[in-house]
Amino acid sequence: MLFARPWTSLCLLAGSLVGVRALGLSEHPDIKAISLRTHSLEPPYLDSDMQSRWWDFGGDTIIRTDKYIRLASDKPSRDGWIFSRVPLTATNWEILVEFKIHGQGNLYGDGMAMWLTKQRATPGPVFGATDNFEGLGVFFDTYKNNRPGTVFPYIMAMSGDGKTPYDKDNDGKANEVAGCSARGIRNAQIPTKARFTYFQDQSLKLDLQYKSEDEWTNCFEIVNFKVPPVAYLGFSAETGELSDNHDIVSVKTQNLYMRSGGGSSAGSTGKAGSTTYKPQAPKSSSSWTWFFMKFVLFGLAVTGAYVGFTIYRARQRDRF
Repeated sequence: MLFARPWTSLCLLAGSLVGVRALGLSEHPDIKAISLRTHSLEPPYLDSDMQSRWWDFGGDTIIRTDKYIRLASDKPSRDGWIFSRVPLTATNWEILVEFKIHGQGNLYGDGMAMWLTKQRATPGPVFGATDNFEGLGVFFDTYKNNRPGTVFPYIMAMSGDGKTPYDKDNDGKANEVAGCSARGIRNAQIPTKARFTYFQDQSLKLDLQYKSEDEWTNCFEIVNFKVPPVAYLGFSAETGELSDNHDIVSVKTQNLYMRSGGGSSAGSTGKAGSTTYKPQAPKSSSSWTWFFMKFVLFGLAVTGAYVGFTIYRARQRDRF
């Protein structure tokens, strides 16, 4: 064990890099996707100095460099988090997260969260992070407190205004803007993934892979949704009397640009950040032909002038 901070235990083992193939809009022919290293994670997670240039880790987070970042272990009363050091300012983005919620017991809890908030690296009572947040929180809730008729695990999104607390006693029922049941996402037999796709002021979409590989299930799509233009990306988890392992395997974040003339299936905006992607139109063959003709004509004119000057100079010498 290596203790990089007094409150963070880091288990460092040599390992290999694990790539995650991103699916979705990043492969759309009308979309140009640019990877954001500042908001991506993959083994070994840490730099050569055993720190992370782009992420902070806190609480009971454990890093095993060849396998995962464990936010909370399968032990009672654990909580941990990771947050980006710089805000995500992209206008349109796709975040693909491979994660794993698993454990030994038949009773388990509590869950994990993904954050895009103005607050960062602040522990608290909402799945290991602060309450009264401003921005987006998506909760992967595995323990049912008081939501009759709802199948757990349950995934829901909350838009925080900085003042409204999370309705913990009722599993966020008062705060939910969208959600879905995801029975089978815990202890799944395949890599579980969550794909978030956002277009500024238009939509936020969450697709899940947990039933079989390359089979994506739409969890929700929210129209006219706004994420703060400057927000920090983070993940957190907590356990109480009941527990589970909550692992982040990889995160791949991409900035999405709409190519000129793109269809409406990926949204109507053409921006990503403050830049518009405009591919250069290829020059036509007729333009090159005309340029060549002008070059030839210019050469003939110069040659004719030189020949004329030579003849004139010879005649002048003959006169004298």
